Amino acid sequence: MSQHYQHDVLVIGSGAAGLTLALTLPEHLRIAVLSKGNLANGSTYWAQGGVAAVLDDMDTVESHVEDTLNAGAGLCREDAVRFTVEHSREAIQWLIDQGVPFTRDDQTAREDGGFEFHLTREGGHSHRRIIHAADATGAAIFKTLLEQAKRRANIEMLEQHVAVDLITARKLDLAGERCLGAYVLNRASGEVDTYGARFVILATGGAAKVYLYTSNPDGACGDGIAMAWRAGCRVGNLEFNQFHPTCLYHPKAKSFLVTEALRGEGALLKLPGGERFMQRFDARAELAPRDIVARAIDHEMKRLGVDCVYLDISHKPADFIKAHFPTVYERCLDFGIDITREPIPVVPAAHYTCGGVVVEQNGQTDVPGLYAVGETSFTGLHGANRMASNSLLECFVYARAAAADIIQKLGEVSAPSNLPTWDASQVTDSDEDVIIAHNWDELRRFMWDYVGIVRTNKRLQRAEHRVRLLLDEIHEFYSNYKVSRDLIELRNLAQVAELMIRSAMQRKESRGLHYTLDYPQQLPEAKDTILQPPTYGD
Repeated sequence: MSQHYQHDVLVIGSGAAGLTLALTLPEHLRIAVLSKGNLANGSTYWAQGGVAAVLDDMDTVESHVEDTLNAGAGLCREDAVRFTVEHSREAIQWLIDQGVPFTRDDQTAREDGGFEFHLTREGGHSHRRIIHAADATGAAIFKTLLEQAKRRANIEMLEQHVAVDLITARKLDLAGERCLGAYVLNRASGEVDTYGARFVILATGGAAKVYLYTSNPDGACGDGIAMAWRAGCRVGNLEFNQFHPTCLYHPKAKSFLVTEALRGEGALLKLPGGERFMQRFDARAELAPRDIVARAIDHEMKRLGVDCVYLDISHKPADFIKAHFPTVYERCLDFGIDITREPIPVVPAAHYTCGGVVVEQNGQTDVPGLYAVGETSFTGLHGANRMASNSLLECFVYARAAAADIIQKLGEVSAPSNLPTWDASQVTDSDEDVIIAHNWDELRRFMWDYVGIVRTNKRLQRAEHRVRLLLDEIHEFYSNYKVSRDLIELRNLAQVAELMIRSAMQRKESRGLHYTLDYPQQLPEAKDTILQPPTYGD
């Protein structure tokens, strides 16, 4: 039997953004943090590189802002960039205070006898400003924040709980438009429970699983973006999907990203014959922004008809490689590749969703009481191309801003009551799950082929036709059968795919991550692509 639960704050997503928000809120609030799988299944855990922030005396806020604006190809919102960078140092200090074990630089002793933190440099950055924990920064941050959250009696961590849809006043034909909670599938019981909350936060990550090849874990299905769209929120710039240039190319290596920090420390991209090629595409060579590097690799692979290119750091001392990149070293060694002696075979893969749910500077969406933070959101920070290691920074800065806004509004918002139970009276168990698997595979293949690194009008038109047919099939399936995690994810992924395609079709230029052969030039005026739901609750 389905259950009803009541919390002050419901956080959907258990990564860096969700945990930061939960930990920043007062301890008298009752908070639920949902994870649709195991807690460590999100993208945060697998982030290798680090967090960009102005920490060195030789660096400046203006320099970080300028680098971000340049990487964003004219489409960043400068107020969002400045807000994020200006709050970067305090966000990092908060992480240090939580106990995150960032790597220290044993070469630079401080006057107080301690050591400065080691800072590395990545593509697009003009200074060393990436603070990291070796090459497993995400894991270090996640473990620390999770440990802190588990110490809090007011924070309830719920694994295997999949949000199905948001509950809004508009959907229930009540006065106002406020978000009142969510319907949540408890995978242990198989029931859809009702979670009422004064405030709801979407921290579900991005939608890179819409593509056949991705660096993301299996859960990156655009759940928060799709739920927010159905609840009446605008979405922005979903045509900008970042492809990480270097994912390990090996038949048994699923979604293993080779951190950008290798190139920051001197790794070189080479063709199968050993020839470097990046200098032919950009003066910054291997340190060019990700979109340029990804397109260059894609171009060379298609030109030569090869399956991959190679990333070579073997010219550096073996001890240096093992000390700075232990995760990459060990993982590659598992597949018979010794990176101290030989290059790493790499290919581009879908990595980051630069667009998302339109939010204000405090994370508030178009629906009162509903916030979006992290990769789910569209803040304007990333523009047409996210600069390396700005994403984790965005999680911390905007999660803390959202928490501050919620604290201010606590006295204005009472708990919702009498929310209806999920109605499963008209559905049956499915014996046709093969349809879900087939649709899932078809969606990811045509998105890769038609809405990938290089696009054309004809490819986008084909993708639009295919996705509309899929949406009709999925809607019929969803209306007649009991929900499962696979069905919920497929429904959300198809919805976000359709929004990505529509966004790409509206942009009649090539800018940043959106590159189309039909409009290879960049227009003189940069404009965001904002989509508005036709009516609330559709």
